[in-house]
Amino acid sequence: MSRGVAEARPLGASFRDPAGFVFERGGTLLRQVNLEYRQHYELLESSGLLRALWDQGLLVPHEVVDEPPADPGSAWRVLRPQRVELVSYPWEWSFSQLRDAALATLRIQELALAHGMSLKDASALNLQLVDGRPVFIDTLSFEALREGAPWVAYRQFCRHFLAPLALVAHVDWRLAALSRLHVDGVPLDLASGLLPWTSHLSFGLSVHLHLHARLERRSAGAAGGVRPARVSRESLAGLVQSLASACAGLRWRPPSTEWGDYRPEGSYSGEALAAKKAAVSALLGRARPRTVWDLGANAGEFSRLAAGLGARVVAFDADPVAVEASWQAARDRADGRVLPLLMDLTNPSGDQGWAHREHRSLQSRGPADLVMALALVHHLALGYHVPLPAFAAWLASLGRRALVEFVPREDPRAAQLLATRPGAFPGYHQTGFEEALAGPFEVEERRSLEGSGRVLYLLRRRAP
Repeated sequence: MSRGVAEARPLGASFRDPAGFVFERGGTLLRQVNLEYRQHYELLESSGLLRALWDQGLLVPHEVVDEPPADPGSAWRVLRPQRVELVSYPWEWSFSQLRDAALATLRIQELALAHGMSLKDASALNLQLVDGRPVFIDTLSFEALREGAPWVAYRQFCRHFLAPLALVAHVDWRLAALSRLHVDGVPLDLASGLLPWTSHLSFGLSVHLHLHARLERRSAGAAGGVRPARVSRESLAGLVQSLASACAGLRWRPPSTEWGDYRPEGSYSGEALAAKKAAVSALLGRARPRTVWDLGANAGEFSRLAAGLGARVVAFDADPVAVEASWQAARDRADGRVLPLLMDLTNPSGDQGWAHREHRSLQSRGPADLVMALALVHHLALGYHVPLPAFAAWLASLGRRALVEFVPREDPRAAQLLATRPGAFPGYHQTGFEEALAGPFEVEERRSLEGSGRVLYLLRRRAP
């Protein structure tokens, strides 16, 4: 490495594709394109596909840069892609988020076929939710179309998209968590076995899941496998249309849930809610964060308040109904400043995948400029038995600043959690909370919320 050139740090998730990989140097995100991908990349440009994808907002933009490659022996070109604000994963998406990503992938394949190319990868991990829409981020996933060859990513698409969508729509939303366990996509035989018999009445599911699973089993048992039949370009286009129809036709009927049906008015009088909004606005105005993580965001009312003050907000909640409603509202308003994500804060996404480096934990994707934890501490401390010092340390690991609402044990919401154990958690009181905060944080401002007994704290993380 020559003097003055910062060390290249390959990303843990970018190692599978011989066409190239993503790395960081000096805080800049770069993508090395290897020599063996040169012909495909030149076709991507010359065919007009690259421009068409950019024009439709389907592929993350990049520019060619004169930067030293991370691996000069295999390199042809270096790109600088636009960095995604926060990387999320399919197991953190609501039903509509995953379905939107599926339809975006099929639209990309449709455009690729029209330009003489095809997607060689159709993993849900190749998309990110950016500015209220799914965007493909793997520029090197396109290859020249081989006439007569089947779509090599067909099975992957069915595992990553169609199978989890069908399981949520026809069985139970909790089966979406299978994507976290099976990061290469939900096995088709597993999905087929879990789906009810009525799913066979759907042409798309009957063909692309049930029949597909049977053919997989037959192929696995055949000596030497099954030789694929030749497939015309028209048949490939028909396959894409059939998959799109199958995905678009799936509907999730959300159950009634406590937090999906939650409205702030249920915990505050009209005056108290107005006072809380005014206080939150004032403290956000003082902090002026660029990025905000709203923990326990429900349907995102305070997330939108922070976004209205100029922040980019990620709204985390464990309730799929709340996240679904928040995504649909953001999508309908074309509001890209709020990204709702599904996250159980008692069991958040951890480091996983190959060598625990492919998919990053929530904590390692931070820190945010500010973490909001409004009406959250009593749920974790009283409902999940998290000690107050552990709660404070956890907040400090996620954000440089925090805006926290303390709910006293006399509050009706806290009292519900203590109903069967009224004398439990004697250390849960305002003094104990402030003592817990004093370790990792400095209190910048404290505001009592009139009419509720609750208190807001604007905190700054102490220097290590």
